[in-house]
This record gives sequence, C-alpha cells and structure tokens, in this order.
Amino acid sequence: MHAYQLRKLLQQRGMDKIVNVRRPASVYQALEQMVRLGLIEVQSEAESEGHSNRVVYAITDRGREMARVWAPKMLATVCADFPEFPAAASLLNMLSLEDAQKQFEARAHAVRNELSRLGEERTESERSPRLYRLRNEYRTALLEAELTWIQTIIVDLASGLFVWDDRTR
Repeated sequence: MHAYQLRKLLQQRGMDKIVNVRRPASVYQALEQMVRLGLIEVQSEAESEGHSNRVVYAITDRGREMARVWAPKMLATVCADFPEFPAAASLLNMLSLEDAQKQFEARAHAVRNELSRLGEERTESERSPRLYRLRNEYRTALLEAELTWIQTIIVDLASGLFVWDDRTR
C-alpha cells in the first residue's frame, strides 16, 4: 500500500499510539528507512493528478523473516528499558513527605484519566478484531496495576507507615 493508506490503516487500528504516525512525514521517513534496510521495497509508482506520485510498498522476504524473528523475541522478553517513573520514585527522599504524597496523588489522577480515555477508546473499537485491541488491553492492565500500587503508597504516606526522615525507618 502507499504511505497515506498505511497511515490511515495504522490510525484505524489504534497503532498510532505505538508508532508515531501523527505527521505524514514520519511515515515517509520510516518507509525510507525500511527500504534502505531491505525490509520493504517499492512495488510500483503511479502518477496521481494534483498529488505527488503514489509509491506502493511491499514487504520483502527479508522483512518477513525479520518480523518472524523479532516478534516472538519481543513477545517473550521482559523489556529492559529505563523508564523515568521508577527512577524518579527512587529519589523520593529529596522531597518532603507531604510533597511526595501530593505527587503520587497527581500521578494517580493522571492514571485514572488515562484509564478513562482508554475505556472510551475500547468502547469505540469494540467492533475491531481483538488483535487490534491488544495494545489497549495491555496498557489498561498495566495502568490498573500501577494505580493499585500508587494508592497503597498514598495510604502508607498518609498513615506514616512510609517515611524516610529521621523519625523512623
């Protein structure tokens, strides 16, 4: 398919939350990189009146093989990224107990808002095949677990069970 069609398909399937396709230029840049890597190739070019030529891309054998190798590996591997939130949480002792509680409450509020947004998205996409809803299901499960954890931290901070000053450890 051509870039515009690919961008629209990614948006319809909710993949624009995983892959940055907000700007058409980002799609073209990704396609150009995949061509350079031999993962896709130009299948055809058609002149389009009033538009630039429509380039139709197709996956190559190398691209299929790379996907067959990459997908199972990523599905089975726990991500070793370095997310900012745990790093920030490790620096709580630089905040007052009151400020830490406020920040966790703000985080809980943001997580609730995101869960609400995902719930609205889920309602809108109920007719889509589940395959295209997995990202939202996964994100929802993670956020629900995070919210439960954050709420216990807030309770512990409020009750004095979680402190790091000279009063108790």
